[in-house]
Amino acid sequence: MKKLIFVTGGVCSSLGKGIAASSLGALMEARGFTVRMVKIDPYLNVDAGTMSPYQHGEVYVTDDGAETDLDLGNYGRFTSAPLSRANSITTGQIYKTVIEKERAGDFLGRTVQVIPHITDEIKRRILVVADSPEVDITIVEVGGTVGDMESVPFLEAARQLIHEFGRQNAVSVHVTLVPSVSGGEIKTKPTQHAVKELQEMGIQPDVLVLRSKEPLDEGIRRKISSFTNVEMEGVISGHDVGTIFELPLVFYAQGADAFILKKMNVESRHAELGPWKKVVEKTKHPAAQVRIGIVGKYMELHDAYKSVWEALYHGGIANDAGVELVKIDSSSLESPAPDLDTILGCVDGILVPGGFGERGIEGMIVAARYAREKGLPYFGICLGMQIMVIEYARNVLGWKDAHSTEFRKTCAHPVVSLLEEQIDVKTYGGTMRLGASESITAADTGIRRAYGSETIVERHRHRYEVDNKARPELEKTGLKVSATTPDGSLVESCEWPNHPWGLGVQFHPEFKSRPTKAHPLFKAFVAHCVIHAKGQP
Repeated sequence: MKKLIFVTGGVCSSLGKGIAASSLGALMEARGFTVRMVKIDPYLNVDAGTMSPYQHGEVYVTDDGAETDLDLGNYGRFTSAPLSRANSITTGQIYKTVIEKERAGDFLGRTVQVIPHITDEIKRRILVVADSPEVDITIVEVGGTVGDMESVPFLEAARQLIHEFGRQNAVSVHVTLVPSVSGGEIKTKPTQHAVKELQEMGIQPDVLVLRSKEPLDEGIRRKISSFTNVEMEGVISGHDVGTIFELPLVFYAQGADAFILKKMNVESRHAELGPWKKVVEKTKHPAAQVRIGIVGKYMELHDAYKSVWEALYHGGIANDAGVELVKIDSSSLESPAPDLDTILGCVDGILVPGGFGERGIEGMIVAARYAREKGLPYFGICLGMQIMVIEYARNVLGWKDAHSTEFRKTCAHPVVSLLEEQIDVKTYGGTMRLGASESITAADTGIRRAYGSETIVERHRHRYEVDNKARPELEKTGLKVSATTPDGSLVESCEWPNHPWGLGVQFHPEFKSRPTKAHPLFKAFVAHCVIHAKGQP
């Protein structure tokens, strides 16, 4: 029978349920099992596409164009499980589907209720993923915190599935907080109350992951075990570690995966953890060090560029280099006379990520010009590529008013403009160019050398593109269009001439990078940053 693992959280949010679920997925894969991951978000939005990065963090895009929670990015980095629209469930999706069925008369006049209609739809969506013939184990992360009103239908659906599958086929992993107060005294009462709340929902946790600053000793774990009816083997210390890539090894050392497999009556297999050990070793003891400046507009919230940060670390691992992130708010570069040598002269490379809206755009253009003129490695992603085109048009081509129509509706030289199919779009959710698209790389270019392939497939999330009317003049003055759509109609990558690494892409390569396999572009970018740090030509 199929196996289900439900991961829930107690005490407070942001405890790291996603990392815990991802680490368990990595361990199951290391033992040779086929894993699938599902994230449940209890918000009423249909998806994360229209949510502010400040409130929700980045939007993670799947190959089929789903705009999802950033936790799916963790799943993609820690496991090889394919991710699609089916792997992201929200309250908005559930209620929208049930109401559409009611309007269509599917319920034959019956009263539509949370139980069974909402819970049945939740269960149906989970089982769509879990019931695939090749899947061994499905890990379902329930967002929010036990006790939240909006999480109740999902917890009830989980309870029903645990009952229907049986405790030998479905287990509960509960992530809770074990804080310490003044003097370092550790308090177990929050975890006891969190487990009690879960039990009141009809779910007895099989495993507790205890979030704490320091490793928890046996005495604390035994006390929690006795108060929560969780076996001692299932009480796992989820303490802070130097790098999140170490967490699978921490769980493995405590036997978390072996215990879960035993609970599910699955014969344990040898765990091949060599790749993860190598990642941790290179992260902790790099041979080189680089400083990379990220010039963007959402710097206050780390999660707004979560996949970019992680992909840079992966590029560092691939180059045996430690990566120090220097976060630079692009608005800070817009003062009349910014001290660029002080702000940007201390980094070995500049990355300008994606974003929406006009704030900070001129500061990004300043950073791009500095990188181009100083020969500093530059990597532009989505908006970051459009920025390098605008800067090149202004300062090389001489079109001083060059801009994007996203920010200047009318200008003499719109070098970036709205995609033709976007002109009549009036709604925002799910209407951009989204998901995986094929691109063709040009010979003798940085992007071709990085990928080693003519044809590539990457994920997009944007409405604006380089204006084809400006392409002839841009190319005539040296800007290299290094990748396009297969029919040549859209620019997918640009490169500066006579520059060590001045490259921008319209897509989002960060979504396909993993610690055990860095994305080719991030690997190449960090390699050039290492060269710059060493002062080599």
